[in-house]
Amino acid sequence: MFKFNGDVDEMSYPFIYETSNLCDFEILTDELCTQVGLAGSACIERDADLQQVLFDIQPKMFDLNGSIRGRCAIGDVELVELKDIYSQLKQLLVADDRKFVLPRGVGAVVPLHYCRSLSKKVTRLLVRLDLEGVSVPPTLPRYTNVLTNLFFVMTRIINQRSAVEEPEYISSNYGKARLSRVENP
Repeated sequence: MFKFNGDVDEMSYPFIYETSNLCDFEILTDELCTQVGLAGSACIERDADLQQVLFDIQPKMFDLNGSIRGRCAIGDVELVELKDIYSQLKQLLVADDRKFVLPRGVGAVVPLHYCRSLSKKVTRLLVRLDLEGVSVPPTLPRYTNVLTNLFFVMTRIINQRSAVEEPEYISSNYGKARLSRVENP
């Protein structure tokens, strides 16, 4: 088994040699923080409102990172704040009946779709940590699920503003009727 040899130049992260999913969770939230910054940096002037949201929530990704091993920094207040942002952004969308769209678009849309996917991975790691017996604050998976939805709505807003047609995805596996109960992929 690998272990720290005492040379700090050969240590990228203090918990890198752990075998639990906790270290993987922390590394994945680090990646999510990076991607949120990239998405914000990819926003053009027209999307300055979305860029500000991304830059405002980016530190929360690191708060999420340490909320299991350290003090939980994502509580009810942070969850309500994120849900308020999500609710406000949903109001910017032109209503349509498409539930799933293929992840495409311009500018910040691509990194935002990646953030959406990473948020789901973070949620899944939280589920696995809970199954391993790690005490996971219940606000964390709720927060990461809202993040997933927030990033999706942001992709839709940018594509809408850019007049990018988002092709609807209709599953060959389940059909449109079953998927109509779910808002986004």
